[in-house]
Amino acid sequence: MKKLLLGGMIISMCGVMAAFKTSEVKKKRSKPNVIVIMCDDLGYRDVGFNGCKDIPTPNIDRIANNGIRFTNAYVSYSVCGPSRAGFITGRYQQRFGFERNPQYKADDPNMGLPKSEKTLATVLKTQGYHSGIIGKWHLGAHESNHPMNRGFDEFYGHLGGGHSYYPELLTIEDSYGKDLNEPDSYKTWIMKNHKPVKTDKYLTYEFSDEAVSFVKRNADEPFFLYLSYNAPHTPMHAPKDRLPQFDHIKDPKRKKYAAMVSAVDEGVGRVLDQLKASGIEENTIIYFLSDNGGPEPKNKSNNGELRDGKGSVYEGGFRVPFAMSWPGHIKPATYDNMISSLDIFATSVTLADAKMDVERPLDGVNLVPYVTGKDTGMPHETIYLRKYDQKKYAVRHKDYKIVRSFADGKNVTELYDLSADISEKTNVKSQHPDQVKLIEDLRVQWDKELIDPIFLGLIHSDYWKAKAAKKANKKKAQ
Repeated sequence: MKKLLLGGMIISMCGVMAAFKTSEVKKKRSKPNVIVIMCDDLGYRDVGFNGCKDIPTPNIDRIANNGIRFTNAYVSYSVCGPSRAGFITGRYQQRFGFERNPQYKADDPNMGLPKSEKTLATVLKTQGYHSGIIGKWHLGAHESNHPMNRGFDEFYGHLGGGHSYYPELLTIEDSYGKDLNEPDSYKTWIMKNHKPVKTDKYLTYEFSDEAVSFVKRNADEPFFLYLSYNAPHTPMHAPKDRLPQFDHIKDPKRKKYAAMVSAVDEGVGRVLDQLKASGIEENTIIYFLSDNGGPEPKNKSNNGELRDGKGSVYEGGFRVPFAMSWPGHIKPATYDNMISSLDIFATSVTLADAKMDVERPLDGVNLVPYVTGKDTGMPHETIYLRKYDQKKYAVRHKDYKIVRSFADGKNVTELYDLSADISEKTNVKSQHPDQVKLIEDLRVQWDKELIDPIFLGLIHSDYWKAKAAKKANKKKAQ
């Protein structure tokens, strides 16, 4: 065995190498792992930590109970694609023209996240992070927008906005087919990195398996895992092994929904258990949220006392269940000030000590000083939403919120005091003209910083037009 003479001491080469390895592990572990668990179309009241009674979510609740439960958490949009574009860049997506759900067009490189924007994976990579996304992407189906061309090192999932859950329904091997439309995209095989693979399990179980594997394989290096479940988005394909657990729910669709949420909860628990088994529980910050509010009639989600749901400018559209945990660093608490999904990016890159592009400033903030009490201010005094095609806005400033509509040539203003009226039942515009003017001025200034959408959305596709016409004819016939 070779030996080194250092300052009169004889140290074996093996000892030096062991010390070096330990030092390297500590160096890697000095930056926390980041896990974002995002559900799709989950209702505000459909988790235990927000008061759900008919669907147990003990594992999701572990994140809230061991960390921070946010009561005033918002996403940056009230439908899937733009909301995810905001989260993954840390910026209001209207700043770069991603304000519509993209059409599934594998031959259009501009139908998705603009190449001008950096993803959270891209920025964390500069600090040595290994990044993976499992599940739903929905930021462009062209190969140039594949997750592994946008900063991620691994991908196991689907490129479109939704997917069938049963393996026997996944009959289209090639996700890049030029003639694929939205319904076709639900039937594609799952992609493992750049290759299509045939699955044999219920899709949520597949994604959970891959998430556990990812944590096991990457436990010795800093990692970012974006666990992007497509559940409980339609189609309502429940895992059949779970349906008997919900015989107490009489509504058939709600019963299926409950089984789908339960499958996600089990997967979350398996990931949490693996973090503990790998000895990295206290070196991992976890965020849990939904990408938007629940579309209550469509999937039988429940937004509780919040008004409306997915797609809306009211609270049920973009106020979501949100929890964050970092054991050993953040004490369990409930946090009532406004926060945003955009804060995930800012918090994560700050903890990773990564540099940001000064020409594209973030709209989020680092949440850690606020939830630990070091900063007693508000992370955000104002939260914004613009729905370009609906010609509607929502701006919340502290406790007051205006809703502005310019649809059909009308000019409508509503004002709600959310501290007293969380359900937005009473328009108090006439009682608080000062608040209306203040918040309207904020809206106008913010709107000047935005651009128009840069691509046509799903609502402009032939598929959507035909679907909308069918729905209208059915309603007319009734």
